[in-house]
Amino acid sequence: MLSTSFSGFTLSLEDALHLLQRFLTSSNQIKQIHSVLLTTNALLPCTRKTKFVYNTLIRSHLTTGHYKTSLSLFNHMLANQVKPINLTFPSLIKAASSSFSVPYGVSLHSQALKRGVLTDPFVPTSFVHFYGQVGDLTSSRKVFDEISDPCVVACNTMLDACGRNGEMGSALELFRRMDVTDVVSWTTVINGFGKNGSHAEAVTLFREMIEMVVTPNEATLVSVLSSCASLDQGGVCLGKQIHGYVMRREIVLTSTLGTALLDMYGKGGDLEMALIVFNQINDKKVCAWNAMISALASHGRPERALEMFEMMKARSVHPNGITLLAVLTACARSKLVELGIQLFSSICSEYKITPTSEHYGCVVDLIGRAGLLVDAVNFVKSLGMEPDASVLGALLGACKIHEDAELGNEVGKQLIGLQPENCGQYVALSTLKALGNNWTEAEEMRKVMVEAGIRKIPAYSLLS
Repeated sequence: MLSTSFSGFTLSLEDALHLLQRFLTSSNQIKQIHSVLLTTNALLPCTRKTKFVYNTLIRSHLTTGHYKTSLSLFNHMLANQVKPINLTFPSLIKAASSSFSVPYGVSLHSQALKRGVLTDPFVPTSFVHFYGQVGDLTSSRKVFDEISDPCVVACNTMLDACGRNGEMGSALELFRRMDVTDVVSWTTVINGFGKNGSHAEAVTLFREMIEMVVTPNEATLVSVLSSCASLDQGGVCLGKQIHGYVMRREIVLTSTLGTALLDMYGKGGDLEMALIVFNQINDKKVCAWNAMISALASHGRPERALEMFEMMKARSVHPNGITLLAVLTACARSKLVELGIQLFSSICSEYKITPTSEHYGCVVDLIGRAGLLVDAVNFVKSLGMEPDASVLGALLGACKIHEDAELGNEVGKQLIGLQPENCGQYVALSTLKALGNNWTEAEEMRKVMVEAGIRKIPAYSLLS
């Protein structure tokens, strides 16, 4: 029996395998086992058991999020002339895609080709996923096309690669050609449509799925509810039907599914139903609290949103960047400037949140809505960086609310330079010019917009 000792501790390769499988998700124990094996050269003898230990070590580090360590282990494996087998590659490929190590992933592909392991369908399928993940759809498709008689898992992986890279036409074409589909196939295409902004298509495919008597899973319901929440018209109505389906089937309202439901009701302005769903979620994750706080803040209940935030902290749920956006929105709608700035500072400090331009835009909105335009401008200058569209858009909105045409014209011109195809900037600037009685310039701005082919998006009513 091959064995090794470290500080008086003896560990055989059989024991190592057993311990690695037992502590698969425990980072500290895996590091200790790894250290014992490497320090005492236990992995040098090239046996079949050595290969299994390497494979399990690679998978263990992958499971605990130490992607670079998984990849470096492969180098160590080759240096010790331990030949990788087909089971070695899927974990390595996943580590390469998770760490976005494109050159290493390409190198792994060469190694897989050299070792003759691409005959195992699971290996090329993993490469289809890798290339799709890193944005190389051409290579993803090439690997997929080389799989003889791809199974439904390989096809689903290709569908996901297309969706990730915005090729929903190709995804739908492949989906229609598949001899065998499963719930994952349907869900992947529905989710792909939603992620690419084609919410009507996502909903249409979901209806077809139900007509084909394919039972949706939680991921399907979450995807289609997200599209319902984003639809201009009819989304809430379909969302209610899906909620009825969930209730009739007595589907457990997990935090993920519950959040999708309450987000749909919240964006549709039905706060009563959103609160009912929220209260029905047993294990409320931060995403559920965020959706509820955002709904209340955006639909005339900012004080209740801030109460919900305090309740969230009392339940020991840590806020994240999305929570901060919702809280700042609530303070802005209530014109609680001092409280908003205080919370902005304390939340970032206490919960180690690094503010983004979107957060800074919310602070500008908070100060500007209260009419403190000079303070808002000073805050923008204090950022020490060029303001982006989020920040300038908030400042332009404040100028419009308080009819400051001079500052608004200056900000609007900067915004158009950043987003020349955004209709909102032209409309807002035209309105500000009209407020300053610059009717000629206001009309000229509308004319520029029309000549550039920029169309104003028509409004709609939830009552229609």
